[in-house]
Amino acid sequence: MSAIRALLFSIIAFLLLMSCERGSKNTINISGAAQGTSYNITYLAGAYSNYRQSIDSIFKQIDLSLSTYVPGSIISRVNQNDPVVVVDDHFSNVFYRSIEISENTKGMFDVTVAPLVNAYGFGPARKEPLDTKKVDSLLNYIGYRKVTLMDKKLVKESPQVMLDFNAIAQGYTVDVLASFLESKGIHNYLIELGGEIRAKGKKLDGSPWTIGVEQPEESPNDGISLNTTISLQNKALATSGNYKKYYVERGNKYTHIINPITGLPAKSNLLSATVIADDCMTADAYATAFMVMGLDSSKQFLSDHKELGLEFFFIYDDGGTWKTHISEDLSRNLGKNP
Repeated sequence: MSAIRALLFSIIAFLLLMSCERGSKNTINISGAAQGTSYNITYLAGAYSNYRQSIDSIFKQIDLSLSTYVPGSIISRVNQNDPVVVVDDHFSNVFYRSIEISENTKGMFDVTVAPLVNAYGFGPARKEPLDTKKVDSLLNYIGYRKVTLMDKKLVKESPQVMLDFNAIAQGYTVDVLASFLESKGIHNYLIELGGEIRAKGKKLDGSPWTIGVEQPEESPNDGISLNTTISLQNKALATSGNYKKYYVERGNKYTHIINPITGLPAKSNLLSATVIADDCMTADAYATAFMVMGLDSSKQFLSDHKELGLEFFFIYDDGGTWKTHISEDLSRNLGKNP
């Protein structure tokens, strides 16, 4: 009996130890490479709550659905007009939100821009020689009303219509990761994927999560200090800029953000658009849409659509001087880095 009691005591002691370990909060950091960029995830949980393997699996699942750089992904098969491809929930979720935002922005955000993205050399396909005639011909296949989902299959107006979710997929991935953590009972976290961010709760010391506003790479002649941070709690943030991906050819600058209406790279005095929303997918898409719209149209849009609850931080070039346009609510959460 003494041996049995000793064994039972050992088991109980072990279970109590494990319970204490799980109950204590630790800061867990997971980082790596995914979706052509880097990711960093920080959350508060017990010592045995490292979910790297599950997180890597989520990245893989989403890539197999939404990445145009994976030849056998659902979106790649859709673009290749595979007659038997059926979309999954990831595809459906992103597609329907994309259509909603396209409607709201009157087509300034449009995931059917893929033929132009590829032609300019910003997609998986080889860059094509472009002139006005070629751009005009590609515009015939651009337009969110040219596609619809029926019974888990994408119906196109023309076989040449193609999709590109790159302006919304990373934000969506952040949201999926957030849902995963919350399903594990984790309610204090900061998720960052390629600059797209979602935060909930607070740090271990009780302080809020703080995010630095990304500074455009091209230096201004004169202007403001951009050593600025944003306190982010139970919100998502995304930044888009025309300085991130571009090339210069024959003296012309071609940026990766394409205007779906004109077929030309977006060009305006708006250098970057940071958007805060309840979810990262929304923030990601609208940040891109505002870069296409430009400063004045974006300001008008936000004035007309206050029901969306978007907060924003715009950096723009005013004749060689950098200036900012910031939403009233967001301005209260701005700080300065030490």
